[in-house]
Amino acid sequence: MLKLSSTPSCICQVEDYVKELAKKHRISPELYPNILISLTEAVNNAIRHGNRSNENKVVHIGYKKNGDSLRFTISDEGNGFDYNKLPDPTCPENLLKCGGRGVFLMKELSDRVIFQGNGSTVELIFRL
Repeated sequence: MLKLSSTPSCICQVEDYVKELAKKHRISPELYPNILISLTEAVNNAIRHGNRSNENKVVHIGYKKNGDSLRFTISDEGNGFDYNKLPDPTCPENLLKCGGRGVFLMKELSDRVIFQGNGSTVELIFRL
């Protein structure tokens, strides 16, 4: 379990975490960037939107290997959000907006994204 303070500078720790897991579980070079980008986006959202960059709140990152898949869980201490009402970043009116692509990227790069509870926990699943 990795525990990060809710400061943007802590996001860089995700890369070391993924590097360690890549070695341990022999993650392919093709899958590695998908995991790194997805986890980085999830942690960034948890810090910025969930915990509102409040240094007194933390983000928890855990993982489990289940057979031929890795399941990551990213949780923040925020109030959550309605993940069913996210704007589509591929719509013409959203193409030039800054931000709003994190969940889209997670869905595109992982095999499954599951929001739990009020949206303050996201699970990312990758087939190995």
